[in-house]
Amino acid sequence: MDKKITYDSAGVSIDRGNDLVDRIKKITSRRRNNPDVLSGIGGFAGLFRVPAGYREPVLVSSTDGVGTKLKLAFEMNMHDTIGYDLVAMSVNDILVTGARPLFFLDYFATSKLDVDTAEKVVKGIFEACDSCDVELSGGETAELPGFYTEGEYDLAGFAVGVVERTEIANVNSVKEGDLVYALPSTGLHSNGYSLARKVYQEVLKWDLKDTFPGSELSVGEILLAPTRLYVKPVLELLRLRLVKTMVHVTGGGLIENPPRSLPAGLGMDIKSDSWPVPAVFTEMQKAGIDQEEMYRTFNMGLGFLMTVSPEKAAMLERTLQKMAEPFYKVGTVTKRVDNKKDTRFI
Repeated sequence: MDKKITYDSAGVSIDRGNDLVDRIKKITSRRRNNPDVLSGIGGFAGLFRVPAGYREPVLVSSTDGVGTKLKLAFEMNMHDTIGYDLVAMSVNDILVTGARPLFFLDYFATSKLDVDTAEKVVKGIFEACDSCDVELSGGETAELPGFYTEGEYDLAGFAVGVVERTEIANVNSVKEGDLVYALPSTGLHSNGYSLARKVYQEVLKWDLKDTFPGSELSVGEILLAPTRLYVKPVLELLRLRLVKTMVHVTGGGLIENPPRSLPAGLGMDIKSDSWPVPAVFTEMQKAGIDQEEMYRTFNMGLGFLMTVSPEKAAMLERTLQKMAEPFYKVGTVTKRVDNKKDTRFI
């Protein structure tokens, strides 16, 4: 046999992997000096100390991906913001428990590693983590020739946070008459893209490079708007004990997610005209999706909901205004019969 059989000849390059690791080390070299980080990137595992000051620290974990939104990133050849989606989907979920996200890990899998593309993705992940004081503790890059379509990749993210046991968000604290406040989304975030792609590309037949109506951005850029990170404003509200329970509006939209923050026998009455619905949603509705399906699939412009007691509402509003964080007062917690809990739009 004239030609040697090697791992590289089977489609996996150790050299490309090492090149990416070197680039990641350069990206993360400007990380904050966090005394709780006990090991850097490149080892077999990351070491992170539970921060001091907790009496009964409870670790909180979450994992998620980006889903079909990745297809748009491939079609647009835009890979620098998809990392924000990956980080946000997990750390926003951790926030809902009342916890502070501590560190994050990623998994990047592809058929053949394109180091330049992977570097852009990881840079986005690092910048997202850095923007909300979360450590990028490590990750995994896998070349799986023959498993993925060439030129594409898949992502998964894993986050860990910590909360004092006595401060875990408790649905039983929510009472009839509590108010519902919302922080706006940047668009679709990372949910409903199978439906969105069908509408925009198959029904409306809009080209991703075309300018989105009423915007200077292209259709593709509007659809790829990165998921918003709610860590900093929400942690401040939690520090001031202004919030009871929270909702990260992901799969299931505004219908299935809000009841998860409520005890049996209570529901949310949300005023449909209390916030401006972004055009990325209204264009789909005009294309033929009925309102119930829209509300069941998408966040409709509301990415994060919070239940707040009426006596703390004014302070919550002042705090968000001071941080220059936009918000909407969107509804009220009301009674339901037969121990039901649901969302009603009024």
